[in-house]
Amino acid sequence: MKRIHLLALSLLLLAGCAQGQSKDTSPATLPALKDGEAVATFAGGCFWALEEGMNQLKGVREVISGYAGGNVKNPTYEQVGTDLTGHAESVQVYYDPKVISYTQLLDAFFAGHDPTTLNRQGPDAGRDYRSVAFYRTPAEKAEILAAIKRTNESKHYANPVVTEVTPITVFYPAENYHQNYFSLHPDQPYIQRVSLPKVEKLRKAMAGHLKNNTALTMND
Repeated sequence: MKRIHLLALSLLLLAGCAQGQSKDTSPATLPALKDGEAVATFAGGCFWALEEGMNQLKGVREVISGYAGGNVKNPTYEQVGTDLTGHAESVQVYYDPKVISYTQLLDAFFAGHDPTTLNRQGPDAGRDYRSVAFYRTPAEKAEILAAIKRTNESKHYANPVVTEVTPITVFYPAENYHQNYFSLHPDQPYIQRVSLPKVEKLRKAMAGHLKNNTALTMND
């Protein structure tokens, strides 16, 4: 997306210009919470991959890409990208806790990105790409800390988890053109080279909790 290595940047620009002036830059509308539903908020690098990965889980009704953890009201994508607003690219997950638990969402979150790289996910660098698990209650905070402990003890990653554990204050939905970006632009080079492997990693870890077990494929 931005501040990325030269090769990844060149690939991205080829596809990014294709959207031109057709981009809908108005902010998305947050869905109303249904009876019995819960909401969870995570940041794990580019929100395109995390939104798609979470959307594939049974019990998840909707996932919205947006911004959280900063100090500027109603930030734009461009503002967040300067790293001056304090926000991280985030997703808000609307789910049925009777079908999928918060602990299982945490398992998906830690599987779907690298929680050990500080202010970086793959080619994307900056605090807007930092790893954050936002909590709403003391119980959620305890579950996040337990998930970090499990992840560290599993030795799945060579380095320790650096995910921030932060109370949620406000979540701002991103522009409409960012919503469902992965599914709407499957051939976009960044989606193919960066986002898709992250989604596949999440799917592999959550194989028993997927809406659709058909494997995704990467184009040549």
